[in-house]
Order: sequence, then structure tokens, then C-alpha cells
Amino acid sequence: MLSVEDLRKSFTTDRGELRAVQDLSFTVEDGRFYTLLGPSGCGKTTTLRCVAGLERAERGRITIGGRVVSGNGTFVPPQSRGIGMVFQSYAIWPHMNVFENVAYPLKVAKPRPSKEQIAAAVQEALVLVGLEGLEQRPAPQLSGGQQQRLALARALVRDPKLLLLDEPLSNLDAKLRERMRIDLRELQRRLRITTVYVTHDQLEALFLSHRVAVMQEGRIAQEGTPREIYGGPASGFVADFVGMGTFVPADVTASGVRALGRVVVCEAPGDLAPGAKAHLVLRPENVVVRERPTAAPNEFEGTLRVVAFLGDHLDCLVEVQGEMIRARAHPATRLARDQTVWIEMPPDQCVVLADDGFRPRPLARSFADE
Repeated sequence: MLSVEDLRKSFTTDRGELRAVQDLSFTVEDGRFYTLLGPSGCGKTTTLRCVAGLERAERGRITIGGRVVSGNGTFVPPQSRGIGMVFQSYAIWPHMNVFENVAYPLKVAKPRPSKEQIAAAVQEALVLVGLEGLEQRPAPQLSGGQQQRLALARALVRDPKLLLLDEPLSNLDAKLRERMRIDLRELQRRLRITTVYVTHDQLEALFLSHRVAVMQEGRIAQEGTPREIYGGPASGFVADFVGMGTFVPADVTASGVRALGRVVVCEAPGDLAPGAKAHLVLRPENVVVRERPTAAPNEFEGTLRVVAFLGDHLDCLVEVQGEMIRARAHPATRLARDQTVWIEMPPDQCVVLADDGFRPRPLARSFADE
């Protein structure tokens, strides 16, 4: 449904040229939910705006439904690309009521549908997003979640080939954002509308997407399913950005890696020879904290430096051989700061990455002032 090839987009600033998107290529299959995930300034929104036709790329080709809309001397304006778009700010017209906001794209369409056709299409869109019965309510009187649904209904009313969403949940509170994630996922699956979603929120990306592209400095650092991205990061940047994790310096050995003062049994990538510099990446949910040793594989004695109750788990920092390891424990576990504990790192849950020069922000080593 969507193909982006060798896309490049630059902006001129007071410091010279800024290349926001650099030779970017990806495809989105019909009916799939595809997310561009990355930190601020990585080029994800610029990419989306190029797909929408709100920005002109200086190089590359964009194809929607087999039709070239940008590139090869062609530029199709946004209103003629067969897309629907929801902006981060929702862009709701405050002087219109709910019906008028949703109906507007149809009223300016060419050819314009009849009044009866517009009314039927608006009603159908409002039912899809759960706003039926609010047709005459002024847009400013809607809650944040309702405004988000209104923007979605307006994007869907013309039955677009492609739905583009630019961080549409970022202005909602945590509880409402979680509920809207579920609603959005179920709506997309039911309609089977091809969707490109932009966010910096890793949980949104993992929850909503069929495929995720993690962007870094205008390029795709890694693309794959949510499980592939989370469980098999291709670089230190991806491992650090998608999920929490502890990076432990390591040296590759024949049976794993040497880290924390001894050999950690695990599987290193095949292209890393013994002696190569690496990082052992540990996800906190994969590190088991115990009050007593069990002689399990990869079990280390350490000192509990921080323990915080977060409802469904205890968030822990355990100091092992001078390294701070983030871990989780069951909320019913009785743990106290500065007590001796044992952590276990199951071999099949240890991720080994080549040392590519990436350095995450270190966890605090001293808690004397807390």
C-alpha cells in the first residue's frame, strides 16, 4: 500500500543545512499498522509529512496504492493522495460542532457528495469512534479523549487508503492514553486500514504495531516486529531506546561473555569472535532477585541499593562488582535497602551486542544522599 524509496529531506537553518531524513526506504503492506519510533529530532514526523504531501522531499519516491505521489517529477497535493491524517494537536475547528468538523472533508471534496450522502458518512464515522449522539455539541466542549476521537472520525470519513497518525495520544493523561491505545488498535484491526503511526513512546509502538522502524538521525536503525525489536536489538541505541536495560561491559568468550568478574553463560552473535569487546544487555524483567542463593546458572551475589514499590512489582537496583543492575521482584517480596541479595540472569534472556561505541546514561552509583 505504501512504498518509500531513498527519501531525503533537508531544512535550512541559521547553522546551515540540516538533513532531517537521509536516504530512507521502507514499505507498508496493505492493512498493516506500521510505526516510526524514535526520539525527538530523528526525522519521524518529517517522514510522515512527506508521505502526506505537507513537505516536499528533494529526493526519493513515494508510492501509495501503486500510484506515485512524489518523485520522478511528480508531486500530488495532500488532498488528492487518498489519505486521512490525525495531528498531534488534533487540529479541531473550535467554531464548528462535532458534525461540521467531521463533514468538512466531504464538503470540500470534488466531486462533492450529496447532503444525504454526507450525513450518512458522518454518522458512520461517528459510530466507529463512539461519538454518536454528540453531533451538535460544540467541539471545544469535548473532553481530550473525545477530541482525539473526533479527529480520528474526520480522518476516516472519506474512507482513505492510508491513515497517518502523528503522536495522536501524547496530549492525553496516562489512563486515557492506555484506553485509547486499546480502542485504536481494535479499530485498525477491524477496518484493516493501512496505518503509519509516529511516536516516541515505546509502549505505544510495541502495543499497536505489526512492524516497527526505530529511527536514529534520519535513518532507520532497525525494522522488525515488536518482538524482534525488543528481544533482538541490532545496536546499543535500539536496545537502550526500546525498553529499559542495563549495559554491562563484557568480553566475548567461547561459552558466553566475561562480565561482572566471571564468565556469564549466554549466546553471543556469530560474528563476535572470542576476545571481542561487547555489552551484556539485561532487561530488568529478566533479572531475578532472591533473598538466598539457589546455585542457578548465572547467579551473582550483590547488594540491594534501591528498592521501590510500584504496585505490580518492586523496582530494584542491585550493585554487583561495581555495576548497577536494574531488576524487578514480586511486590510481596520483603526486601530492604543495603541487604545482600542474589540475582539470576537466565542464559536465554541475556542479550549480547558488539561494542559499537554507544554509551547509555549510567545508573547512579552512589545513594548516600537519598
